[in-house]
Formats: sequence, C-alpha cells, structure tokens
Amino acid sequence: MKINANATGTRTIEVNEEQLQTIRRYSLFERIANSIGTVDEESLEKLRCTVRSLIASQEEDSKALLTLALVLYDENMKSLGLKNLITLYNEWLAQQPTETEETNNKENC
Repeated sequence: MKINANATGTRTIEVNEEQLQTIRRYSLFERIANSIGTVDEESLEKLRCTVRSLIASQEEDSKALLTLALVLYDENMKSLGLKNLITLYNEWLAQQPTETEETNNKENC
C-alpha cells in the first residue's frame, strides 16, 4: 500500500499491513490530532517521540516498532503524509474483523 506524501502525488511512502497492525497494537493514533482536531507537523513529531520512547522502553523484540519508524522517519513524511496514513489506517481498520467476530468464528470451528 502506498500513501501520498505531497499534494501533487509525486512522492509516496510504502506502508505494509504489519505497520498498520503495529499502529493498532500500540493505539498510536489515539489523541494524535491537536486540540482543534487537525494533524500538523507537531502531531507528527509527537508520534515520532512516542514510537522512539516505546522502542527505548522495550525489553522484548521491537522489530515491529522499528519497521514503523522507517515510515515515520521517511524523508518525505510530513503532516500531509501523516494525514494520509491515518486515512489508510482507518480504511484498513474498518475492513478488519472485530474481536466479537473473531471469537464467534473460533467458537463455530
């Protein structure tokens, strides 16, 4: 999956499902927008700091966080790229089965 990193669409950043799962696992997009609900460069920096902090505090393997950091620290990543990443994540999340659906499927097997 690719997200546009600029308004003209000439720069893109590759995002994979593992990175989206990492965002979900650590609830990284909760409260990412500023107080008026916009995503800006400060929001991106806040997210980068959060991921750095999680990596530093991990006693276990932090490969998934490091892989996500590659996207966040991509030279083309700016606030527009983050907005597009959030949009992609929300679309991806809507397609994922809910915990209730997963439980029901396991019980039916």
